[in-house]
Amino acid sequence: MGWLILALMGAVTFVYGLTVHAALLCLLVKPLPVLALLGWLHDAPPSDYRRWISLGLIFSLLGDVLLAWPGDLFVFGLGAFLVAHLAYLKAYLSDCRNLALLPLIIASGVGTLLLGILIANDLGPLLVPVIVYAVAISAMLWRALARLGTDVPKRSAWLAAAGALAFVFSDSVIGIDRFVAPFHAAPYVIILSYWLGQWAIAASAFKQKSL
Repeated sequence: MGWLILALMGAVTFVYGLTVHAALLCLLVKPLPVLALLGWLHDAPPSDYRRWISLGLIFSLLGDVLLAWPGDLFVFGLGAFLVAHLAYLKAYLSDCRNLALLPLIIASGVGTLLLGILIANDLGPLLVPVIVYAVAISAMLWRALARLGTDVPKRSAWLAAAGALAFVFSDSVIGIDRFVAPFHAAPYVIILSYWLGQWAIAASAFKQKSL
């Protein structure tokens, strides 16, 4: 319960900071929800899966700080989240290695569509980093979806898949807002879907009775 309270306090304060344009406040409290998830995840049963999810959250925490830091550290934040997605990818591979052709097609299609939209709007020097990131997040989505319908515990599989989809949605909105068509509600949509995705991914490490 303590971790939940910390996460909610951080989330509410961050959204308030967005509303009043308090950049320093946002920088200070943005990491709190993911930090709380890390603390909460410590209560999950020890496993390779939990360890890789924890590593993903740690690099997500770093990405949160880099993206909120004054100045344009977008590439460095992108790099931190790239490592986070690779850690989640490794977690999903730790308990499921089937090819899963349909999830592969879905994830590849989503990644190709979004990447095509961004490239059409001239990424400039960010072209290569964005392509690498798109491949990584598409692979992460593929492996999350691949766990559905296997011998992986059903709740873990569905939570991981939902978390991966929410993460992809959040990152897609970042790309659209930054490179295609900025819109006022973007920061709120991005952060809320991101936190929801991270929660679902972390929750997938718990056994059903622990949720």
